[in-house]
Amino acid sequence: MSEPKIGIALGGGAARGLTHIPYIEAMDELGIKPTHIAGTSIGAMMGAGWAAGFSGAELREYAYDYLGSMRSIVGRIWSTRMKSFSTLLRNSMSMQLDALEVINSFIPEGVPEQFDELDIPLFIIAADFNTWHQVVFRHGELFPAIAASIAIPSIFKPVEFGDRLLIDGGVVNPLPLDVASRNVDILIGIDVNGSPTDTKFNSEPSLIDVGIGSAQIMMHGLIAHNMAAFPPDLYIRPRMKPVGALEFWKVKEIVEGGDEDKEAFKRQLGELIEAVISSKQKNL
Repeated sequence: MSEPKIGIALGGGAARGLTHIPYIEAMDELGIKPTHIAGTSIGAMMGAGWAAGFSGAELREYAYDYLGSMRSIVGRIWSTRMKSFSTLLRNSMSMQLDALEVINSFIPEGVPEQFDELDIPLFIIAADFNTWHQVVFRHGELFPAIAASIAIPSIFKPVEFGDRLLIDGGVVNPLPLDVASRNVDILIGIDVNGSPTDTKFNSEPSLIDVGIGSAQIMMHGLIAHNMAAFPPDLYIRPRMKPVGALEFWKVKEIVEGGDEDKEAFKRQLGELIEAVISSKQKNL
């Protein structure tokens, strides 16, 4: 009896997406690999590391090392804007970041440049700014696809890739259950979009806070619609501690918040796998 085919959707949620790590660890500890991964935004980046063969524990260690302080994050981002004099001139009048340069600075060494070199099939979701349609990447160059998927409007410049102008996949599909559901026995969705209680403002929110908060409201509705059309067998919405969407330097606080539900996730997934195997045996 073969193991059940598992499709997993890793949702977008900026810094909150670091809570994907404990669930990747949980599947490692159960000795389970998904049949394929579908990722949006930060979920695309986490999914790329996982699909490249990094364990959840390795992703945790890497995140702690590279995102542990605001100084280290700002330093790496600033270095992407200073690679050459021409880059400096090009970006001097804009505070928007180049998503591909950021990806090249933060993605772990060992993640291949091509989709076909990954250990686990990976689907990455972005949005076509001109057609308003979802774009699903599966083959070809990996890094530009990740860059497009994380390109949050106003923070990142749109990514030109092929003949398309692309932006954050969360605009069209923040939890890609539809893509992850293809030809699987078990569909898992990990929703890190957050809730109204995840961020509390002691003063008037900034322009970026309002923009990202508005996007969260929009994505909440999109996720609900997608769940109705493609109901997951296991849906996880981690309990988030109040952190801002861009507060990546709070990486330990964010990741350890996901640890609270890790054992429950392992138990639920184990029971679900047993149920699927039992059902297949009965139908033999």
